[in-house]
Amino acid sequence: MKMHFDDLFIHNGGVISPKVNVTINGLTMGPGVSFGGGVSFGGVDFTQYVGKDFEVEVADGNHTITGVYN
Repeated sequence: MKMHFDDLFIHNGGVISPKVNVTINGLTMGPGVSFGGGVSFGGVDFTQYVGKDFEVEVADGNHTITGVYN
């Protein structure tokens, strides 16, 4: 399913935190985790994708990102 960045993450002053459990490339992070630019999770710097849409598979409360829309 297609989901917007803001459905998955909070972006506040350069700091990003997931709103829900998110998995990318086998790494899962959940609410309470915060990071800024230059920090990669599963090889991805999410600050590069603020405002983008993701392809996401949702199962058992986990949101697995499988792609990014341009």
